[in-house]
Amino acid sequence: MAIEEIRKNRINKIRAIESAGFLAYPSETKRTCQIKQAFTDFKNISKLKKEIFLTGRIRSLRGHGGSAFIDIEDGTAKIQAFLKKDNLGEKSYDFFIENFDVGDFVCLRGVLFKTKKGEKTINVSSFKMLAKNILPLPEKWHGLKDVEDRFRKRYLDLIFNKEAKEKFEIRFKVIKEIRNFLEKEGFLEVETPVLQPIYGGARALPFKTHLNALNLDLYLRISPELYLKRLLVGGFEKVYEIGRVFRNEGIGRFHNPDFTMLEFYWAYADYKQMMKLTEKLFSYVLKKVFKTNKIKYQGKEINFKTPFQRIEFYQLLEKYTKINLEEINQTSLYKKALELGIKVEKERPKAEIADEIYKKYCRPKILEPTFVIHHPAGFQPLAKKWEKDPRKLANFQLLAGGAELINAFSELNDPLEQKERFAEQEKLHKKGLEESQRMDLDYIEALEYGMPPAAGFGLGIDRLVALLTDSHSLREVILFPTMRPK
Repeated sequence: MAIEEIRKNRINKIRAIESAGFLAYPSETKRTCQIKQAFTDFKNISKLKKEIFLTGRIRSLRGHGGSAFIDIEDGTAKIQAFLKKDNLGEKSYDFFIENFDVGDFVCLRGVLFKTKKGEKTINVSSFKMLAKNILPLPEKWHGLKDVEDRFRKRYLDLIFNKEAKEKFEIRFKVIKEIRNFLEKEGFLEVETPVLQPIYGGARALPFKTHLNALNLDLYLRISPELYLKRLLVGGFEKVYEIGRVFRNEGIGRFHNPDFTMLEFYWAYADYKQMMKLTEKLFSYVLKKVFKTNKIKYQGKEINFKTPFQRIEFYQLLEKYTKINLEEINQTSLYKKALELGIKVEKERPKAEIADEIYKKYCRPKILEPTFVIHHPAGFQPLAKKWEKDPRKLANFQLLAGGAELINAFSELNDPLEQKERFAEQEKLHKKGLEESQRMDLDYIEALEYGMPPAAGFGLGIDRLVALLTDSHSLREVILFPTMRPK
């Protein structure tokens, strides 16, 4: 039967239900327990022959003359239900068989018992339609030729793909335990603007919008960083935010235009203390969620045993590309990038060209959790320079599974130097490098009132969850990833 014929048939069933004096989408229902609880308390409930009310979606329906078996599923489990004409009455039983379909949401009233095969079942004494489905559930879901339909129609993916649902349950547990850890460490969760007059805190293209009420152009934030650091100026010493950020960039295995970021800032700390806290955070979360510090990712084992490895950016670059960053100049590095097949603007600063080479030739080779420290100065306009060697930054990135999970550094709190760095970024922007950060005079003014020394931390939640759930792409762990319309 064609889909359109099925739709018409089910709409007719809705009318038949309503003609019989019932509602196809009632506003009230009754449920005494979830299905999982019915299984847990099965012995007591069945012994007392106590009637219960279960609700859920019909997943299968098997009629046998004067009786029928159906499976219903709620958010916790699935149970078999038995409907018999002798118990329900001929009229009621026939009404069910004629008007109820796989995919409908129902409420079943009855007592629990075990079948001859020992299957726990509810013997239905009455039923109620909760929501009639019009489109039939697909018979085959995993075998879809267009795999992207799994992401476009995530609701169906969650119904049929147990593994997908489990990944999202893990995602929310990970976020919960991150919050628990930060709260135990004394961090305060805050909220900062999503709409910002000046975008900043990262090197990325923004999404632009317009506020009619003030006739003002605004940007969706690419990072909450500059607002969180304003709170350090205001006297908060430990703050964090978990929220969506938006970057008008490409879509790929590790990129989605909107994604979830954790950022936190810690007054009177530096990047070295932040590395120790990072190790402590990972140990805590993995223990709480997985009961182990080892995970499987793309067929390989990754061990998050602390301490994590540490390697200098300069050493890593030379190891995999033979480039000595201390000796090569910007022009030669640009030519080298072209030789390596990397498209990069000629105007890019030396540090940014080095980063592009590093991302292609070094980062994918790092499987075990590794702190890559002391990137070249000029790479992070908001980071302090390393006092032992001002050509380098007091920073780190945490890599694992070939991806960057964390970017962190000792925060620049010198307003005069910060203004100079913003001015350099503005020059790059005028040359057409739109990802460059902009001059934020309000932030400079905040720094002039005094910001304590601090360390900052940014973690891509989606990348972390993809790693922990052995997912090849971020699309597997973002409920509704950005997709091209069909």
